[in-house]
Amino acid sequence: MIWRAMVSVTVIGLISMLGWRIAVGRSRLVVDPQGGRFPTVSGFNLERKELEFPRDFGGELNLLFVPFLQRQQLTVNTWLPFAQELEQIVPGLVYYELPTIDEMSALSRTFINEGMRAGIPDPKARQRTVTLYIDTESFRRSLDIPGKDQVHILLVDRAGNILWRTTGDFDLDKGQALVDAIKAEVGAPDPVSR
Repeated sequence: MIWRAMVSVTVIGLISMLGWRIAVGRSRLVVDPQGGRFPTVSGFNLERKELEFPRDFGGELNLLFVPFLQRQQLTVNTWLPFAQELEQIVPGLVYYELPTIDEMSALSRTFINEGMRAGIPDPKARQRTVTLYIDTESFRRSLDIPGKDQVHILLVDRAGNILWRTTGDFDLDKGQALVDAIKAEVGAPDPVSR
């Protein structure tokens, strides 16, 4: 018990000394009562920069991967090659990974974010991975997401209007449906038929 308390005090002391550099602040969630839009959320990316969405979406179209559990990264990974290809050929398309976790203490948030940061050396991937520590039930309700059991993939415009959605692993049918949604918005080329 004393050992655990000493470790906690040491970790808290280190974070206090270095906190201005690594501590992850609180996320915010503001739900649009009219629905049909991505809620206003804030979080810190793995480069330790705070972002607020939809305000800070980088594209005219934004592809969002919303996992709720660590094991769901495997599902996100099935989509990444396709998302990277789309980003190369569709001007104004940017994708983001938004791991969505229930609210927790600053120490826990920092521990999780720094652990993810250590496992993702690519600066571009770090910039676009923004962890949301929020009331996940309210967040899910605002997006008509029934549970945490699947990754949800959303295509939204810069204002956060939801243009398309699906769940689960990538497959060609889902890829084609995404391309069709993009084409309906901007007339993008069809990378699935290559």
